[in-house]
Amino acid sequence: MTGKQRNYNRRYPSEYGFLRTLFYMTFLYTVVIPFMKIFYNYEITGRENMPRQAKNGKFIYTANHVSIFDPPMVSMATGKPIAYMAKKELFVDGEKLSWLVKRLGAFAVDRTKPEIATFKTVRDILSTSWSLGVFPQGGIRPYGKLDEIKKGFVVIAKNAKADIVPVGIEGFDGYPKLKPFTRRNVKLHIGKPISYKLPEDEIIYQWGEQMSQLAGYQNLLPKPKNIENQLVNN
Repeated sequence: MTGKQRNYNRRYPSEYGFLRTLFYMTFLYTVVIPFMKIFYNYEITGRENMPRQAKNGKFIYTANHVSIFDPPMVSMATGKPIAYMAKKELFVDGEKLSWLVKRLGAFAVDRTKPEIATFKTVRDILSTSWSLGVFPQGGIRPYGKLDEIKKGFVVIAKNAKADIVPVGIEGFDGYPKLKPFTRRNVKLHIGKPISYKLPEDEIIYQWGEQMSQLAGYQNLLPKPKNIENQLVNN
């Protein structure tokens, strides 16, 4: 008889201590970076935009979502331990990536409804040296336009009083080829922090505007009324 499976939507500060951080950074430098060097021509820009206080973990890194490689690529670009929000299906025993996802500090979310446990977990993660990772598009959307995003990342940022750092994944042209001496391409661009104190619609629009520059996406998100009024008055 098996015991009850743990619900990974609730994680605690003690889970993001020295040993998990060591495991995370070791995995990043011994697995992720060598893998990327072998199979990809990659470029990282914008590290000068990273907040100096990022070591305190009070920031939410948000990227466009083009592949299952996005979390490790964002972590590689920032060089930071990041706990990612992930769909709850990834945490089911027997799921291909379940073991690794759990040990790299991700936590489960139900994309159909918000849960109090999510906000408590975010609060606890940001009380440690870790940062939070969110993909506002929800699932993988490998096309170059922003026409619909999940607004939950703004609610989370305001609740946690954490600024948002956009990360653009540009020019990702597929998963690794098995042919020798062939590489795929990808560019990773870190944008400028967006204050959580701004109005919700302005945060979303600013994120879209930065993503249009960083990832080469078309921003189809609606302009906030105050920005529209400024354009009319000018």
